[in-house]
Amino acid sequence: MNGPPVLVTGLPRSGTSWTGRMLTAGGLIYVNEPLNPQHPPGRCPGVLKAAVTHRFQYICDDNTADWLPAFRDTAALRYRWLAELRANHSPYDLARLLRYGTAFAYGRLTGRRALLDDPFAVLSAGWFAARLGCRVIALVRDPVSFVASWQRLGWTVDPRELLDQPLLVRDHPEVLELRALTGSADPLATAATLWRVTRAVLARTPGILLTSYESLAADPLPGFRSLYTYAGLPWTAAAERRITRACTGPSGGAAFTWSGLSRTAYRRMDSRRALDHAARGLTPAEVSRVRALTGQG
Repeated sequence: MNGPPVLVTGLPRSGTSWTGRMLTAGGLIYVNEPLNPQHPPGRCPGVLKAAVTHRFQYICDDNTADWLPAFRDTAALRYRWLAELRANHSPYDLARLLRYGTAFAYGRLTGRRALLDDPFAVLSAGWFAARLGCRVIALVRDPVSFVASWQRLGWTVDPRELLDQPLLVRDHPEVLELRALTGSADPLATAATLWRVTRAVLARTPGILLTSYESLAADPLPGFRSLYTYAGLPWTAAAERRITRACTGPSGGAAFTWSGLSRTAYRRMDSRRALDHAARGLTPAEVSRVRALTGQG
């Protein structure tokens, strides 16, 4: 199999791991969050030999020299064994090195393509399409479902991760909307504003395919068949069986996890039923507030 690499992106908790896993049934080699600044899964020079300094790292033509050689190696499945050994030595790291190193080698030998599953690439999606030649699938989740998921997990984001990137602020000044939330004790407003800012950036990014998580979950087979066509992947009977089994059966199971090595591994679920509890944990007043903050009311 030859062709361009595939990037699946979108804000964290937008279904990127699930979508990526379903696409690997088409024969892609899965690469998990190379731009995540937390180790693991990031800061692994065997996978990406570049210094990630921020969550939602912004990559554009002005800093392409810092990123293009490294991502060309990643997309071509060239694993940096020595760089990884020098940087990471724990038993977990060595297991991950063997997993990724052998997967990359297998992919190169069999002519397979890379699939990058990376929510932290969401603000740089246009660069991946234009400079790396990726087929980019950008998932957008309903804002209430997105914020509810972050609230249940106790997640937030420090706005300085975005504001401290001058090139990002220059190219996408709506990021400045997050400035008032720096140091805020209002994670709901922070998550909702991050959703609104990211949605605005994606809406004007050329060369990407915006995909609704809810539409994909509600009717996975035709949805994924369309994504396979966009990504240039063969839609086979085996792929259809795997997706059917993964998206329509009971929740749980380990058939599609990364053997315990990926902390964002996808687990089997009934994707339609999962939509029934999208706002779980939010009060009606909070739901209305999210809709107002995101302009989706």
